[in-house]
Amino acid sequence: LHPRVRRQRQMCIRDREYVAEITFGHTTPSYDLETSFDAEFPYTHVDRECLEQAVLQFVGEIEQFPPSYSAVRVDGVRAYEMARRGDEVEMKSRKVTVREIEILKVEFPIVELRIVCSKGTYIRSFSHDLGKACGSGSHLSALRRTRVGDFREEDGFKMDEIIGILGENL
Repeated sequence: LHPRVRRQRQMCIRDREYVAEITFGHTTPSYDLETSFDAEFPYTHVDRECLEQAVLQFVGEIEQFPPSYSAVRVDGVRAYEMARRGDEVEMKSRKVTVREIEILKVEFPIVELRIVCSKGTYIRSFSHDLGKACGSGSHLSALRRTRVGDFREEDGFKMDEIIGILGENL
């Protein structure tokens, strides 16, 4: 394997960093835009100060319920398969660690956050829970993983680089 690819594989067990766009005012069963809105909520009472207070409760080791539209197995079946069939899915909470949350941009109903967390953290669940913590509803409207361990987004390969590497190894 190419050294940069080998390095990336080794870091998969380390912390992740995401930039998440969260939209207030609606929830979805999947906690993101995979499914349609299922409820509407007021959000005009949510301001930056409220948001700053709410994110504090998610920093550290927390109990988190994975979304029912996740790959977690429930009785040997992927939860998303059950959810898509319309079956009731009972998810169990798990401990995850959120090391940092930085508010990058606030333009209600949309907020953008940088989140550093442990493997297994569901940003979709965080988005849903943040809406609740602010006395509203919200969903994840965009997500970008910017780091895994020491491997940063800007260190990634461009498609022409991958083609070049593959060409060298043929």
